[in-house]
Amino acid sequence: MKTEKEKMVAGELYYALDPELVADRRQAKQLLHRLNITEYVVGPGALAVLRELMPNTHPSLYIEPPFQCDYGYNIYCGENVYFNVQCTILDVMRVTIGSNVMFGPGAQLYTATHPLDAMLRRTQEFARPITIGDDCWIGGGAILCPGVTIGDRCVIGAGAVVTRDVPSDSLAVGNPARVVRNLTANGTLPD
Repeated sequence: MKTEKEKMVAGELYYALDPELVADRRQAKQLLHRLNITEYVVGPGALAVLRELMPNTHPSLYIEPPFQCDYGYNIYCGENVYFNVQCTILDVMRVTIGSNVMFGPGAQLYTATHPLDAMLRRTQEFARPITIGDDCWIGGGAILCPGVTIGDRCVIGAGAVVTRDVPSDSLAVGNPARVVRNLTANGTLPD
């Protein structure tokens, strides 16, 4: 029989108030307090907190506090990933971020979601992974919804709400976000 944590990371329905998951979130919040309040200015202390909070990220990860996440251990980053201020990652399930990716202020990544059935929603939730390729720029205030994949070399416009996959070399804007331009060889996509 699977634990609630095993169900969570597998994308199955799970009970979020399971004691193990509550303890994991509490640990993450304690580390986030240190990052966002005690250390605040990025330096050796803040970098040590990030390594403990997000052990699956490259050491070159750079986050401007304040920053929020649920667990931290479900975030996987390549080299040279930068988060500007006020970013949030609900990392109930795996968030995979390639190398050379930048996030504008207030960018939000949500893997967590909930059943549409009201009675089931009282006790259960689930998640879908988010994947972001290499060399992407996620604009300020953009929201990436559960289950989306952003291809390599994409730009997601400020304030965009990404509800479906974005192919590589695309500019996506709006709510819901739609691809408005191909970014290779100055090509454009039809309206």
